[in-house]
This record gives sequence, structure tokens and C-alpha cells, in this order.
Amino acid sequence: MKCTDNNCFGRTLPKYSKAFAAFVAAGILLCGGCGTKTYEFEHPYDVYGTSIHYLRPQTDSDDDDSDAIWESAASDTIPFFAQELCVGEITQTGAENIDASAAQAAGVFCPDEGTISYAKNIYEKLYPASTTKILTAYLACKYGDLTDTITVSEQAANQAGDSSVCGLKAGDRLTLEELLYGLLLESGNDAAVAIAEHISGSMQNFAVLMNEEAAALGATHSHFTNPHGLHDEEHYTTVYDLYLLLQAAMRYEPFETIAHTAKHTASYRNASGETITQEWETTDKFLTGEVSVPDGVTVLGGKTGTTNAAGYCLALYGKNAAQKLRISIVMKADTSESLYTLMTELIKQ
Repeated sequence: MKCTDNNCFGRTLPKYSKAFAAFVAAGILLCGGCGTKTYEFEHPYDVYGTSIHYLRPQTDSDDDDSDAIWESAASDTIPFFAQELCVGEITQTGAENIDASAAQAAGVFCPDEGTISYAKNIYEKLYPASTTKILTAYLACKYGDLTDTITVSEQAANQAGDSSVCGLKAGDRLTLEELLYGLLLESGNDAAVAIAEHISGSMQNFAVLMNEEAAALGATHSHFTNPHGLHDEEHYTTVYDLYLLLQAAMRYEPFETIAHTAKHTASYRNASGETITQEWETTDKFLTGEVSVPDGVTVLGGKTGTTNAAGYCLALYGKNAAQKLRISIVMKADTSESLYTLMTELIKQ
């Protein structure tokens, strides 16, 4: 399914944006009245409803597009942007001795408990590098069909020589599912552009969609300009926002399956109709076995990212020794070794 109509970019937002606008307007009116309670938010995301409150629907419907009214644990009936995406109290329990000095930011999020067990600069804006592809994959799963056949364009195939690619050529024809393997395993920028063009018609339109969907998920301290994460001063996110994006992507079974895959044999046809096969391998060293996973811990998937400006980044989801879901993120580590050393400690939480 290709989303080329400019009107479709906002289709997930009107319910939330209108409600939020009404909420803001009501707040302005109420602030002018006598005896009105004034709320002070503890951190910058509270106003978007993505702080320590769980958001639960007042109906039993699981339909993401339903008109259910959402309420927080504080019983405030407010339809927030980031429905069901929890973030909790920062406990730091058991994390006192973690040395994160080699990274600019890191966090461990505990959806089962509704807490954050470790946090360092989780709201600081940083360059995400190829962890951007989590959002690209999310949008592909949300708006595309895995069986869609996509022809690789010249623009998609023509990536910089030092760019991370999965070896696609102009005219290659492959399914969206195969492109997702190339995107998440080989971290192919060529696959990212091909997906963006298929979903939105162009990279520019896809960037609009990325920003609208990120905002709808509560990732309000992010801005994206491309589908792959190559450096751009205006392309950034936070550890917290990346957590929101990864948790949203995890809702799609194809994302979970592909992100958990260590190796994949891709098969597709080139411009001449010949069958091409390639072996694609994940860049995640936990999944390849290059770095040992701590006893009892299960790494289910995630995404790496590296540029000179972004440093070494990794967003993972898995289960700790107690089989509790954990989303662990490190951004701007100074080396690959220090990235995995820190992540090894974080995923034990």
C-alpha cells in the first residue's frame, strides 16, 4: 500500500491533535478562573501524557482507531498522544554500580512494572544513526503489506560508498518483507530509501510521515529528515523517544520476527528477471554470538546505529533473568566495545 496522498499523512493524528488542542484551550480558560488548580509537571514529557501515568482505555476495545476515551492512573480523563506506551518512575534499583561513562545517554525501561530501572540523560537530544530504521520499519509494518513488490529506484540504489547497504541495484524487484530484512539485519540505507518511496512516494514525504507518527506516539523531542539515519543536524531523538518507537514497533509480529533473526537468505529478481540470492546477517553482536548474553537473559531483537556524530548506538528489547520485558538503549558510546560492555550490564536489570 503506497501512501502518496498528502492528506493521508495526518490520518492518525486528528483525533489526538484536536483533543489536545481542546485540552490546551480549556486549560487556558480555566487558568483565568478563580480557585482553579494549577498543575506543575515533573519533566518535559508530562504535558504529552507520556510520563509516569499508564494510559488505559475506558472501553474493552483493542482497536487502535477506536474513539475510546483514555484515562491516566491519576483518573484524569484526557486523550493523550502516547496511548498505552508506559514510562514510569525512575527507580535505579540495582543499577547503582553501573558505569555508563563511555556513553552520552542510556536507559532501561520496564513495561511490565511501569518503571525505569536505569536512566542517564534519557531526554537529551542526540543523533540516532541507524536506530532511525526502527521508525522506518514501524511505518512499513503499519502502512505496507509484506507481499507488496517494490522496484528499487536509482535514488535508492545510489548510496554513498561508505554507506551501510544491502547491495540492491536499480531495477531489482523484491517484496516489502525482503526489504525489511535488508533494513533491520544489514542496516541497508538502500532498503530504507526503497521503503520510504514505496510508502510515501518520496523521502521528503516519508520524513513528514515519520515526524507525524513519532509525535503521535509521544516522541515529541525528536525530528527526522530521512529514513536511514545518515547524519543531518536536524535529525535527532532521545533515549526516551527511541524507547517509545521501539515499543510501538514491537507490536507488529513481522518486526519482532525479523529483528530477532541473525541470518537470512534473501531472494529476489533483478531488472533482467534473474533470481538473485544474498546472505544477510544482523549487525547486533548479541544475536550473532560475537558478544555473550548474560545467563538467564534473552535478547529478542533491536537495532544498532553508528556514525561519527552519533557514536555507537543500540536499542534492544528482551527479557531479564526473571523473564520480565526490558527495553534497553545506549546512545553515543565512544567505541563498539564500550557499547556492548555497558549494554551487557543494562540488560541484566
